[in-house]
Amino acid sequence: MSKRDYYEVLGVSRTATDQEIKSAYRGLARRHHPDVNQTDEGAEAKFKEVAEAYAVLSDGEQRRRYDRFGHAGVASSAGASWGAPGFGGIEDILGDLFGFGDVFGGARSGARRSTAQRGADLRYDLEITLEEAAAGMTAQLRIPRLESCEKCKGVGAAPGTNPENCQTCGATGQVRYQQGFFSVARTCHVCRGAGRVIGTPCEDCKGAGRIEREKSLEVKIPAGVETGSRMRVQGEGESGANSGPAGDLYVVIHVAEHEQFERQGGNLYSSVPITFAQAALGAEIAVKTLDSEQSLKIPVGTQTGTVFRVKGQGMPVLGGRGKGDLFVAVTVVTPTSLTREQRRLLEQLANVENKDLEDKGLVDKVRDIFG
Repeated sequence: MSKRDYYEVLGVSRTATDQEIKSAYRGLARRHHPDVNQTDEGAEAKFKEVAEAYAVLSDGEQRRRYDRFGHAGVASSAGASWGAPGFGGIEDILGDLFGFGDVFGGARSGARRSTAQRGADLRYDLEITLEEAAAGMTAQLRIPRLESCEKCKGVGAAPGTNPENCQTCGATGQVRYQQGFFSVARTCHVCRGAGRVIGTPCEDCKGAGRIEREKSLEVKIPAGVETGSRMRVQGEGESGANSGPAGDLYVVIHVAEHEQFERQGGNLYSSVPITFAQAALGAEIAVKTLDSEQSLKIPVGTQTGTVFRVKGQGMPVLGGRGKGDLFVAVTVVTPTSLTREQRRLLEQLANVENKDLEDKGLVDKVRDIFG
């Protein structure tokens, strides 16, 4: 019986790209897989036909020979084993499609699997004040985490005993099953992939190899941090399972809102009240910064909402040099209650202001008349 054209088997044109060939194979392999079509007696034959076509067309050299000489040009390799050169990608594809591990008994099947696992990374949210963010600080943290059991040294077995090789999987961590014309490797249900079983568990950790404890740490917070800043403390996460490396600790900073200052990057913003007399006559006032006071000159005739810049009194630059600035907005305060003397003086001022306004209006009229 003559073989079908490989391009026809995969349903692609002769100019198909490698990706198009791979995509076609994935779809057909899923459709005709014997496990998916257990009641279809012809499924296995179709699956083999699809796999053979892909084995040839996915290999650049074999595809060129096939395009030139047809089936005769690849006769020696068309029936090659699954692990033949140019066909290694099928195991990966089948693993994606059906969740298999090592398929078809490759060279890796007898190797013992590494059971060491890296410990989990941890996150600690730390709230600090704006003053602490500006000056930097050393934070005292208490971190609950899984640590290697001291009694069994993280092995999980009671002192004086050792884990034994799993008899079910032969210490490989995988059990192989024959399905149709190929075998499938799955995680061993007895040792759960570890390849070893613990006969006498450690009393402290109950065989887990790790115990939850609280660790005290000192972490230096640099000046200039802001909400969302993240610090990595290497190796201070959870201990790894089966002697694996520890994870890392990430400290995430949250800077609390300040009652006086608003922060935008490296700059600070605040507001101060001034009297009508200070605004009209000018004055020199003291304004608060984060750690001291600064003198601020108010010019004559300052209006409400005027913003003054106090250079270098903002937040320090994280990891750099210098500081941002402090911006101060002034608000002219109108008194709500007056003493007799204040009222008398303001009435005198009002008479002067009204006269000035009337004179100004008269001058404007004269200017309009005479152009």
